[in-house]
Amino acid sequence: MESIEYGVGRYLDQPYETALPHVVEALKTEGFGVVTEIDVRETMREKLGVDVTPHTILGACNPELAHAALQVEPDLGVLLPCNVVVYATPRGTRVTAVNAGAMLGMVGNPALERIAAEVGRRLDRVLESL
Repeated sequence: MESIEYGVGRYLDQPYETALPHVVEALKTEGFGVVTEIDVRETMREKLGVDVTPHTILGACNPELAHAALQVEPDLGVLLPCNVVVYATPRGTRVTAVNAGAMLGMVGNPALERIAAEVGRRLDRVLESL
């Protein structure tokens, strides 16, 4: 897996059309439901008339962890759900999940550290399972 400041991801040796449902299933296995699904390619085509490679933003939510985090920090909803992107590249399908520690770390509330760590572990397992 490859880390970037705001996320962690990997390349899959499978086409985008095959990878996308596998990512959704892996999220479910770790307790995340997909509450939003944005087809970036279709949106860009509709709004700008441009064609881009297949690209989807999945808004993933683990209800128990989201509830716990919102109890600690009610305004945290502006950072939810956890986004996972799936897009086609010449190297294969790229899957990148948000870095929960970085995202929740900017809130500055130490009470969120345990929750962020658990979200991060689960998202890492999602990526490792693909």
